[in-house]
Amino acid sequence: MGIATEHVVSTREQLRGLYRAPHQLVVDKERPIIDAATREFIERSPFVLVGTVGGDGSADVSPRGGPSGFVQVLDETHIAISDLSGNNRLDTLDNIVANGQVGLLFVMPGQGETVRLNGTAVVTTDPAILGGFPPSLKVPKVAIVVEVVGTYIHCAKAMQRSRLWDPQTWESYTDVPDGADILVAQALLPVEATAAIIRDDLAKGYEHDLTEEMA
Repeated sequence: MGIATEHVVSTREQLRGLYRAPHQLVVDKERPIIDAATREFIERSPFVLVGTVGGDGSADVSPRGGPSGFVQVLDETHIAISDLSGNNRLDTLDNIVANGQVGLLFVMPGQGETVRLNGTAVVTTDPAILGGFPPSLKVPKVAIVVEVVGTYIHCAKAMQRSRLWDPQTWESYTDVPDGADILVAQALLPVEATAAIIRDDLAKGYEHDLTEEMA
C-alpha cells in the first residue's frame, strides 16, 4: 500500500494548523530539573521505556524493568539506569555510545499518568554509580547515566483508552500471538521447534537469567 503524497503533512505549519494550541499549563509543565515528587516516581517505577537514536539516525525503543530502585536519581539533573540482563544485542547501548540522545517514559503500575524525561546519556562503568543500586541486585557491568534536558508528567488518556490496568479487559488478549508464536512465524528456528517447545525454553531462560542477576 502506497502513501498518497498529496496528503502527507510535511511542514510544522501544516501540522499545527490541524490542532488547537496547547493549554499554557501543558507548555509550562516541562522542567529542566527533577522535583521531589518526580524523583520518588522515578525511583519507585519498576518499568521504563528507553528511546534512542543511532549514529545513522535510526530510532529504537527498548523496555527496561526491575525492582524499585533499579533507576536511581543521582541529583536534580542526573539519573542512572542499571543495565540488567538482556538479549545482548545492545541496541540501546550502541545508540547511546553513537548518539547520546534519549527519551524515557516511566510507568507506575495502576497509575494513568506517566513521567517523561528527555536528555543526553552516556554509558559508564563508574564503580560509585554501579554500587549505588539496590543490594538485592548484582552489580551491573554498566549503567546508563542521563543528564536531564526536560521532564514532565504525561496525561492519563492513553492508559484510560487502552484500559491497560483493567483486569476485566485482559481476557480479550489471551489469544494474541506471543513471542513463541512470532518466532515460529518468522521461521528462524528448526521446523521441529514448535511454539510450545519455544515457549517452554523461553520461560526457563527468563527464570535462569532473572535468578542470576539477583545478588
